[in-house]
Amino acid sequence: MSALQLMKSSAAVLILAGITWAQPELPKKPSADLVIVNARVWTGIAGDAQAGEQQPSAIAISGGRIVAVGRDDDVRSFISKITRVIDAGGKRVIPGITDSHTHIVGGGFQLGRLELREVKEKKSFIEAVAAAAKELPRGQWVQGGRWSVESWTKREQPTRYWLDPVTGETPVFLSRMDGHQALANSAALRIAGINADGPRDPVGGEIERDPVTREPTGILKESAMDLVSQHIPPPSSRERAEALRRAMRHANAHGITSVHDMSDPADVPVFADLAARNDLTVRITSYIQWEDWLEHVDEVAALAKQYTGPVFRVAGLKGYMDGSLGSRTAYMREPYADAPSATPYPRGQLTAFAVDREQLLHSAEAVNKRGLQMAVHAIGDEANHRILDVYERCGPPSGGSAIGHRVEHAQHLLLEDIPRFSRLGVVASMQPYHKADDGRYAEDRLGKERLRGSYAYRQLLDAGALLCFGSDWPVVTLDPFAGMDSAVNARTLDGKVWLEDHSIDVEKALRAYTVSPPKAIHRAKELGTIEPGKLADLVILDRDILTIPPENISGTKPFLTIMNGRIVYERSK
Repeated sequence: MSALQLMKSSAAVLILAGITWAQPELPKKPSADLVIVNARVWTGIAGDAQAGEQQPSAIAISGGRIVAVGRDDDVRSFISKITRVIDAGGKRVIPGITDSHTHIVGGGFQLGRLELREVKEKKSFIEAVAAAAKELPRGQWVQGGRWSVESWTKREQPTRYWLDPVTGETPVFLSRMDGHQALANSAALRIAGINADGPRDPVGGEIERDPVTREPTGILKESAMDLVSQHIPPPSSRERAEALRRAMRHANAHGITSVHDMSDPADVPVFADLAARNDLTVRITSYIQWEDWLEHVDEVAALAKQYTGPVFRVAGLKGYMDGSLGSRTAYMREPYADAPSATPYPRGQLTAFAVDREQLLHSAEAVNKRGLQMAVHAIGDEANHRILDVYERCGPPSGGSAIGHRVEHAQHLLLEDIPRFSRLGVVASMQPYHKADDGRYAEDRLGKERLRGSYAYRQLLDAGALLCFGSDWPVVTLDPFAGMDSAVNARTLDGKVWLEDHSIDVEKALRAYTVSPPKAIHRAKELGTIEPGKLADLVILDRDILTIPPENISGTKPFLTIMNGRIVYERSK
């Protein structure tokens, strides 16, 4: 007797006994909120067909999650009257992009401030600052900047004497592109009490001075920037929220659905508030920036327990080992090749956070014990070596997986340190567009031999490291395809091809922006690939980056960005 016959027979017996019986309904296939058809889906799953006739072409989304991936005919059964159907027109679909290193609120503020990144010479620099100062109400500061002279025909270091005639008593504070150096005018220096008589350089910083008169030039490096910036009125929570909303719109327009953010402590309540209102259109994993980890580790541990949601969570602490190559404050094992005696810090500078090695280890052990991740900025080869030493002595976070702490930037490495990333389970969180910047001057600064360990994407992957890509926005553009172009094509901002043998192919670069970042934050079961059950973050692109010539990746734009099953960006044309 078949199962169906047995059920019918049993039903008859039950009816005769006076018991009402109803045949159980088979579960219905749920209708989808959103279905994408006629697409070329790169799932990100290793071993899946990614090209040709076998690749998936359709995705069904319901309740913020992916419920089906397959061919058009397989997925159409999820369509009902309530379903929005998007015909992708054969376009490429990829998982949502993660930027693994942002300062997202700072980026939102920079969108509304003076932007000097594209200025090419002194006259235009001064004119731009003059225009900004003229527009401001009395008493407000000119902020922003992101200037760099490395592409100028005449590489002149700006000084306060450029600014004073056009700004007067309006205080000015303008960050260099990398954020590790700033230019202040005389009005700002007076507010901070900086003059020929003092103060002394703070630990981990430098007030640049005329060697004869001792007058400050207006250039402040690393911790010396705080002497001025602490006098700038801090933004309100409302202003931070407005900046975050601007930043999220900008990120969504670039296909970004998640960020790993190096957060100012004051940003955390803003993230939490917008998450509670369901107003976040970017998933935020926060590493909170504190110089004194011991003082704040319990506070951050409490926040990490409180904020564990799918859209906003606190993961750990951020710290700084050193500065940047452009400012000659990246901490190297050997002196800089182009100016070994022209600075009081010929090897660069360790920060106050890093200068005492035993204190740093003690702080790191306290963070590790509480199960928090460490995300530490290290650019110079010796700075990277020292933080890897700390991680080796600490081990992975208590209760964590084989994937442990992070090195942010990892730009210049000793060759013997490259295998340590994989062996120690340390995440190499790198920003490939920085290579396009550094390539203009790095060989002069470091010499050819040290470049063997610079921007070592291929070498790190070959050694088995987990490589995650980001931008460091607002230091450079948020555009992930500009970063991908740099990682693949090795082009610099001045048109050279630099360290080409360190490059990786397009799919590996794409993985570093999609599949790998969720692994770094222990969320690979929820994010990073396009498969049923995972959170519905994905992007439809205007060109197929996996089939076009690699040199044409730059300029790729999203056609549609979906985060948590919601369309958060849709190109009008």
